[in-house]
Amino acid sequence: MCGIAAVVGPGSGAERARFDAMLAALSPRGEVEEVLHDDAALLDTARLRIVDREHAVQPWVSEDGRWALCFNGEVFNHAALRDRLHAEGRRTRSVSDTEVVLETVLAWGEQALQRMRGEFAFALVARDTHRVFLARDPVGVKPLYWARVADRLHVASEVKALVPLGVPVSEVPPGHCGWAEPGADPDLHPWLDLYRLGEGRPVLSDVDEAAAALRETLTDAVRIRVDTDLRVGVVLSGGLDSSLTLLLVRQLHPDCVAFTVGAEGSADLAHARRLTAALAVEHVVVPVRPRVVGAGDVREAIRVSELTEYGDIINAVVSQRLFAAVHEAGVKVVLTGDGSDELFGGYAMYRRVAAEDQRRLFLHKIRHLSRTELQRVDRTSMGHGVEARVPFLDPTMLDLAMRVPQELKQRDGYEKWIVRHAFADLLPDHVARRHKDPMSHSSGLHERIRLFRPLFPRMYRSCGYACLAPLQRDFSEVLRDHDHDLDAAVAAARTPRDLTLAEHARDLAGAVRWNVAAAVRRPPR
Repeated sequence: MCGIAAVVGPGSGAERARFDAMLAALSPRGEVEEVLHDDAALLDTARLRIVDREHAVQPWVSEDGRWALCFNGEVFNHAALRDRLHAEGRRTRSVSDTEVVLETVLAWGEQALQRMRGEFAFALVARDTHRVFLARDPVGVKPLYWARVADRLHVASEVKALVPLGVPVSEVPPGHCGWAEPGADPDLHPWLDLYRLGEGRPVLSDVDEAAAALRETLTDAVRIRVDTDLRVGVVLSGGLDSSLTLLLVRQLHPDCVAFTVGAEGSADLAHARRLTAALAVEHVVVPVRPRVVGAGDVREAIRVSELTEYGDIINAVVSQRLFAAVHEAGVKVVLTGDGSDELFGGYAMYRRVAAEDQRRLFLHKIRHLSRTELQRVDRTSMGHGVEARVPFLDPTMLDLAMRVPQELKQRDGYEKWIVRHAFADLLPDHVARRHKDPMSHSSGLHERIRLFRPLFPRMYRSCGYACLAPLQRDFSEVLRDHDHDLDAAVAAARTPRDLTLAEHARDLAGAVRWNVAAAVRRPPR
């Protein structure tokens, strides 16, 4: 994983000062800075060295010197793709996935993206014509943004690197790719349509068949993400998804460690400690007392995360503490359980929309993960030089989840029922029977951070992030306000709307009441 930046077009060489500022904004994403400059292109990668650490220098240049690649992410099946390139008579000079990305695109064009199994975003520059090919993974695990100044295209991994340009910033949407010609905006189109996942494939209505397919697919998604000689961490909340991830990592990798953030006395911490003790896995606990979280923590979380919804910002405050601890422990690769709730009905909203709308709600949530949960995880992890991998959002898992009917996702009073059933023999009873209980709520952190919610918009604008999008209410609130009418909520969300002053006042009053009551309940030290 890396941070990438590029300025391409006539006179780019004169933008060195501005480009240096872009690099400074992205530097936390990597360990080393690697550059390639000429009069019409400035390319840079802040590289976190994980695959072929000594040789995968970026920007990676083709053997004939015509192409240069700035790549962020991992392509987990790079060895198989390299073998296929060799079978077609193409040479490679490394065992890195970076080189495989460049060579497969040159060999197979856009079709190469369909064959990549990974989490990626990249810019491929034709050094003679200064055309740029941009591409991003199906769900947007890895970020990519662009902006134009005069006839020059600016590309970066994060919005903060483009804010100083003072122009509108645009996102390369998940699952999109396309070329940018000199002097023109990128012409982007979907290379994979999330809304058509699972179409034309048989529905897995048989319980045993669905469970077997889920077990095999998720196990393989974890297996390819722990294929490294580095120590692997797992973000362990104590809930179903992260606990299952840890169980699989423990089976598939010889050296793993779990990280849990939370307040002492919380249910999350108790469940996490119980599981790691049973597995004899090293467990790093990051204690956070709600009352020590202040405005400075919130401001820094907003600056790092660039998030546009309130709930994600609240969670980012906690994630900042977590990934700082991961970095301090010397761990560069972690796996998370993100995505399972979206795929397998972990949220209450799925039970409240009309039955015929449930699949569309799944797809809507998945489509917007790139600017909510996944953006939080990417920014807060990479902001501390940590690569977070998400096995539940492997393309094979996405396809499978769309083929599992709703009655297997929510059954017998449990959300994500089919996940529990598929791994019933592996999951401890205290995990298998536990319902979803968001960490920030159970620990009291959510209510503490709510005290600062009225300040979120001003903090967000002070970072300049309105160049991409305004701060807006959570989609769950929009859906609730429209009586869980999905069509009405989606239509309303197309025009982002912030909380009103009255809503902020009511929310603040509720947060104050909770925090005062908590202070009264707290025993003297």
